[in-house]
Formats: sequence, C-alpha cells, structure tokens
Amino acid sequence: MPSNTNPLGALPARFRRERVLIVGCGDVGLRAARQLRGTRLLALTSSPARAPLLRAAGIVPLAGNLDDVATLRRLAGLATRVLHLAPPPREGWGDPRTVALARTLRLRTRPAALVYGSTSGVYGDCGGAWVPETRPVAPATPRAQRRVQAERAVRHLGRPGGGGVRASILRIPGIYASDREGGTPRERLLRGTPVLAAGDDVYTCHIHADDLARACVAALWRGRAQRVVNVSDASALKMGDYFDLAADLYGLPRPPRLARDAARAQLPLSLLSFMGESRRLQTQRMAQELRLRLRYPTVAQGLRA
Repeated sequence: MPSNTNPLGALPARFRRERVLIVGCGDVGLRAARQLRGTRLLALTSSPARAPLLRAAGIVPLAGNLDDVATLRRLAGLATRVLHLAPPPREGWGDPRTVALARTLRLRTRPAALVYGSTSGVYGDCGGAWVPETRPVAPATPRAQRRVQAERAVRHLGRPGGGGVRASILRIPGIYASDREGGTPRERLLRGTPVLAAGDDVYTCHIHADDLARACVAALWRGRAQRVVNVSDASALKMGDYFDLAADLYGLPRPPRLARDAARAQLPLSLLSFMGESRRLQTQRMAQELRLRLRYPTVAQGLRA
C-alpha cells in the first residue's frame, strides 16, 4: 500500500473544504499532511526558514510561537480541525504552550475536533503489565508530568464549559522509521550502548511513524469525544530483545548486557529513566474506534521496510 494512502479512503466532497491546522508540524506532522490531501492544510511555525518546506508539502505556513501568546491570535476561528503535536517546554512541571493554544482556540468559532499527541510515559512504571487507557496516570519524571498537564488542558477544551471541542488524546510510545532522524536503533548499536540483562529488562512499545500519522488522521474524524487512545504496534518486546532484533537485521553486533546496578553506574540518567519503566499497551480502542489497521504491526516488519 503506498505511503500516501489516506486511512479514511478518499475524502468525501463534504470534507474537502475542511481546514486542518497542524501545530508542531515536524516529521509526523508532515507524514499526516500527506494523508490529508484534499483538505486545506495550515501549520504553525516559529521558524521562517521552515516555510519553504511546508509550502512544498502543500501546507500554508502561519508564523507564530507557542511561547508568545500574542502571536497565536490569528489561529482563533481559523481551522475546523486541529492536530497538536508540539512538545511541552523542556523544563518545569506544566505545559503553558498547550494552555495558550487551548485559550486561543476558544476565542472564536471552535474547531470541530482536536487531536493531541501525548506519550505513554504518563502511565509511569507498570511492572510489565498490559495497560488499558483507563489506567490512572502515574508520571515518574518531569517530562511525563508536563504531558499530564497538557492532557488536562486538552480535556478542559473538550468540556461543554471549556469550548465543547471533540478532543482526542493519543498516548504514543517510541516512534521509529528508517527515514526519520534518529528513527532507528542503528546509531545506538554502532555506539555499543549497553542494554539491561534479561532478568532486569523492561518491556517497551513502539509505533512506526507512518502508522502514527495514520492514527492522527483517523482520530481527527473518528476519535470519540474526551477519549484517550493508546497507539502502539503488537510487538510487546523487552528493550534488549528489540535491540538484539535490530542488530540481527542490520548485521551488527548485539549490544552488551548489564545488570541494573552496573547500568546505574555507567549510563546517563536520561537513558536510565527509560530503563526504569516497563509496560505493554492495550490497543483495542485504536483498532475498534479508530478502525486503524497498522501497516507495520511489528517492529520486525517496520525495520525491514
């Protein structure tokens, strides 16, 4: 199936005048834009140098910065649907960017739908359990806590008193793709970065960037109001097994294994934080509500592609 196939099929004529605003139009946003041909596409950008790339993708660039509320006013009443993929700030416990965007979207005619790309990190460590969307969040890092705050702002926008927008939240694990910067484990394997010994290892989840983009588009039209959806493939691999699989596919040496105590002494805290959380994501809502059939159901298929 070609990569630009719309997961909803050809957009009906009544949707072709839809105005879709992408906030945070990086790699996944551009992939989603390819699925949205037939709509009028807009993207917020704080970088003038990025405007030619957006125009080449058929997207109208809108100058603005989520950290400068005054620059967002032109977004009010502009779009019929919004895809919000911009990350929170790198510091602090909240996400003023999402709060500012939500306030702006309430100023005039609200969009019919907003889809927010969050992270599965909001669940914290689940001890390897299968995690449904109804599990309470338990963020263990400031990064995950910021995402929880962003989700709250999105939920508020979806309440009748907050704007009545049909708000959907996608909780996303590790994103990969061979044509995505940093999107494969090859560089880490070439560095020889260790992974945990089998007895200490953790479950990790993954989603191919193309499938994530398709999920975003499906949620713009099919997402239920005030609904959280896990977006993940069906691999259910432990982290070390994932890197072993990648090494075998690439013809590279498998990474060395370390006991957790040794890893604490040798690896940076940023890496250790990912090694301290273990979970597997249930994805019935993705399949049944978004009606999304993944193009790459496992990382083995995605990495081979």
